[in-house]
Amino acid sequence: MLRHHHTTRARIGRSLAVPLAALTIVGAAACGSSSTPSSSTTAAPGTAQAPGSSTTAKTSGSTPGSTPGSTPGSTPGTSPATPASTCVKDPDKVIATQPTAASTTAELPADLTSKLDAAAQSSFKEAATPGAIVGVRTPQGTFTKAYGDADPDKKIPMEVGMHTRIGSVTKTFTGTLILQLVQQGKLSLDDTIDKYVSGVPNGDRITIRQLANMTSGVKSYTADEKFTDIYFAKPETVFKPDELIAVGLAGSPIFEPGEKFNYSNTNTLLLGKVVEKVTGQPIVDVFNKAILEPLKLTNTSWPGESTAIPEPYAQGFTLQGDTAKPDAPANATNWNPAWGWTAGEMISNMGDLLTYGRALGTGQGMLDPATQKQRLTSFPGAAGYGIAMGCVDGWVGHTGELPGYNTSVFYDTTTDTTVIVQVNSDIASGKCEQSPTLTDDPGDIPCSAPATRMFVALSTALGHTFTPPAAK
Repeated sequence: MLRHHHTTRARIGRSLAVPLAALTIVGAAACGSSSTPSSSTTAAPGTAQAPGSSTTAKTSGSTPGSTPGSTPGSTPGTSPATPASTCVKDPDKVIATQPTAASTTAELPADLTSKLDAAAQSSFKEAATPGAIVGVRTPQGTFTKAYGDADPDKKIPMEVGMHTRIGSVTKTFTGTLILQLVQQGKLSLDDTIDKYVSGVPNGDRITIRQLANMTSGVKSYTADEKFTDIYFAKPETVFKPDELIAVGLAGSPIFEPGEKFNYSNTNTLLLGKVVEKVTGQPIVDVFNKAILEPLKLTNTSWPGESTAIPEPYAQGFTLQGDTAKPDAPANATNWNPAWGWTAGEMISNMGDLLTYGRALGTGQGMLDPATQKQRLTSFPGAAGYGIAMGCVDGWVGHTGELPGYNTSVFYDTTTDTTVIVQVNSDIASGKCEQSPTLTDDPGDIPCSAPATRMFVALSTALGHTFTPPAAK
């Protein structure tokens, strides 16, 4: 089924948490970091990092709202931020570009379809996952295809349309809600968190913007053994948001507000609390009314404390937890996702993610042009993590991991192209020094999370390669 070596116990922390920049950076929790209930391998923007691992990067000038260091798709904390955002070259054009009718009704040209299929098949063979679903949407049309198995034990093939847990991609939804409230004049990105949530160390100086761009100095609860020891031993445990936030705050601050970049799931849970406080509604209702219903995302859902996944769905496999072994990954399909809350709980499928990925990049259907422009110019330089979203060379989006699943959602602002990869494994493959791998892992290729590996291959086939930072 899957392959791997390195018997190191997997750590939680990356999947839910990793940013795009982090994503690949942090994101998928870079190879090398064990997963937090988020998971493993190569990180791609937007992924999380392994519990206990710290991805901090010095920012150049701690301007509130400036993202320290890493960008989605790169490993958190690897590069200093530059003063001005240059990742999205022409935000106004991106925001104004309307979708073509062909994008959702036509198939891509046969030659491009062949290139994409070849790239997907080749990268799938190197990814430590039993199955994968890929989707590419351009102004010319859409390509989707499934590979491998949704349930290798029962020999059930993967199919386009199957649901998977999308982990830290949830953070982009939460960040969008925050920006909608800014747009409505109900809060400011420069408000300090103590206006909405009490008891946060440095809460009178940490802004909403710093929580969204991971420069707050608030520790991630997924990096604390008080959480990971329980979760890995009993993944059925239901964690409450306040309980998780308390774990993160107990270890905070880990640096002064705005001083560095550190991918923290606690940041996004605090943003979820802000949304509930300002709207006076449960977060699930706000997600439904503000994003899912307007975009008609009928296959995207919030599980809450339920372990159920809407049918049809893929079984998910991981090396995280106390029972997983390099030659026998654990089945994490029904591990309780409540620990991710607004940082990583959501479930979705290919059709919805293709729609959402473009909306995330253009803002269309979610944010007005001025607010979306603020988001597209929030990245530190040519690559970085902005307002709950990462960017690398014009690719904006996020990766996500939960034990058993890895997702990559990216939009190419230079070509109006959306690329989605869903896999039913969070296991890294390649020359990974820290991330646990399967016993039959090919150790002669770069370390990478499965969805990131396939996304990079697809981006190359499209002629605009996404280059994540090196994973470990």
